[in-house]
Amino acid sequence: MYTNYFSLKQAPFSIAPDPRYLFMSERHREALAHLLYGINSGGGFVLLTGEIGAGKTTVCRCFIEQVPENCRLAYIFNPKLTVGELLQSVCEEFRIAMPGGQGGVKSYIDAINAYLLESHAQGRNNVLVIDEAQNLSTDVLEQLRLLTNLETSERKLLQIILIGQPELRTMLARPELEQLAQRVIARYHLGPLSEQETGAYIAHRMAVAGSQGAPVFPDSVVPLVHRISGGVPRRINLLCDRALLGAYVENSREATPIIVRTAAAEVFAGEGAPAARSARWPLVAGGVLAGAALSVAAWQLLPRGDVPAASAPAARAPAKTVLLAAAKPAPAGTRAVLPLGRADEALALRALATRWGRALPEGEPCEVAYRIDLRCLQGRGGIYELRQLDRPAVITLREGAATRYAVLVGMDGGGVTIDTGNKRERVDLASLAPRFTGEYTTFWKMPRGYREQLALGDAGVDVDWLAARLAALGRVAAPPAQQPFNARTKETLRAFQQNQGLTADGVAGPRTHIRLNQLTGVEEPRLLAAAGTGQ
Repeated sequence: MYTNYFSLKQAPFSIAPDPRYLFMSERHREALAHLLYGINSGGGFVLLTGEIGAGKTTVCRCFIEQVPENCRLAYIFNPKLTVGELLQSVCEEFRIAMPGGQGGVKSYIDAINAYLLESHAQGRNNVLVIDEAQNLSTDVLEQLRLLTNLETSERKLLQIILIGQPELRTMLARPELEQLAQRVIARYHLGPLSEQETGAYIAHRMAVAGSQGAPVFPDSVVPLVHRISGGVPRRINLLCDRALLGAYVENSREATPIIVRTAAAEVFAGEGAPAARSARWPLVAGGVLAGAALSVAAWQLLPRGDVPAASAPAARAPAKTVLLAAAKPAPAGTRAVLPLGRADEALALRALATRWGRALPEGEPCEVAYRIDLRCLQGRGGIYELRQLDRPAVITLREGAATRYAVLVGMDGGGVTIDTGNKRERVDLASLAPRFTGEYTTFWKMPRGYREQLALGDAGVDVDWLAARLAALGRVAAPPAQQPFNARTKETLRAFQQNQGLTADGVAGPRTHIRLNQLTGVEEPRLLAAAGTGQ
């Protein structure tokens, strides 16, 4: 309803887990680092907690994408199980065959131990992820601790990640669970977004949805949104979605404080939200919200890591089903086997440059790209970082001892589209993850006269470009040409970086330029828009 009014491609604040809208704040990255540390440290338990809607599932998806190739992962999302049911679930998720169809606690434990010893002999690690772990009983938690008793002199043979709501921390503080608590080698509590991160989160989702020009949620309203939502991403989504509908009904081009308060009164009814100013919104929006309610009801049937236990489905699903539920089902024609890439990275980078409509001159690609106003950006952030950068890239793949390179040209919830040199194919994320090292190289368009770092007092066309972009985003007049880079411009730049979730150092580096390009309409190829289009 309001998408056409605001010239958006889709609703930007849907609570469905669309990977295009993935936003990793600094604390989400820290949480991910804790999980990755846990599986690489050889320890026992890793603990991740957070409020409902804080983004635990987001972190878990990113973690799943970066599980090492030698690691097998099982995922249990409905932990309201007895000890016997838990052990049976572990066997099912790791596909451990029971000899002669045996059952019972001892048989399950013996089979799990035999499987772990065999895995260790083959150089494989095993990680068990349990979501909504605050619903585990004391007996089940104790049995999990006993499963981690099997170890070598260097590491535990089973590592367990517990993900749950804050009460999980309280549970583990009980005296009867002291032995388990002592085996927690890393723990992280995922708190809400800060006010600055809330603004960056809103701007990110609006930009992905296609918003251009003056922001619908101006900086002046962000503190109110943060205060009402508490900085919890899901609450931000609910509030902002309703505020967009309210702005549409009120024929307003921005979400004013009155509109936001009215939206809060409607979506957070009974939580002490301010009284609504208008009774017209429910009447206008009734049909839309009825359809949305059906969508939400359907969505609640899917496994999710940050919903209340009461909303979780009663039946369990196999680990692989849950593993792939982090993304939308891959469309027909998506390959489950990753094709080989190029052996020559330079050839892959030359192919990547054609996405920018350029042919690289002879020479080392990243060096000669300067001549046509392109700049290389290299990183090791994995799939979630490429989603945020939203641009095609050359990714590094492992084929045993060999290294291969492919051009990632599209991405959506079901998979990715890669160009291997011989052909272009869609591949599901589960097939990509074990072979993708996380390393990538992409291009971005440099402004004329670009310098690595601007000093106070510097002037030139690159300073003019930067000042003009910042002025456009701040809806103020651009300063005259040849004005020096001064303390005021640097502070404006730092504020922009902070709002966008970038390192707020006042240095206009590659990531800052990439974000400025995206928000000010600089024509560059996009990764997410190209998924499945055959471009």
